[in-house]
Amino acid sequence: MGRFIKGCERRQRLLLPDCIDDHVGDDSPVRVVDAFVDTLDLAALGFEGAAATGRLGYHPATMLKLYVHGYLNQVQLSRRLEREAGRNVELM
Repeated sequence: MGRFIKGCERRQRLLLPDCIDDHVGDDSPVRVVDAFVDTLDLAALGFEGAAATGRLGYHPATMLKLYVHGYLNQVQLSRRLEREAGRNVELM
């Protein structure tokens, strides 16, 4: 799906020797959400379409992972989810 914004690779090395994925525990619920959404056929569920004009959107799988994580942590508002994605390492 080339019509969406491509996020950074989580395993990409930063300026420091650590990578973001190393800072998330192996038993973190975010890993379950990530694995679950990756198994879904999003096209069959109706997440295929995207607007043809304006700025590119994020991939539907990325947005679904963010919404599910927010739901599990009782963060439903999109602006609060945006703040969480900027400060919470699990969401990066």
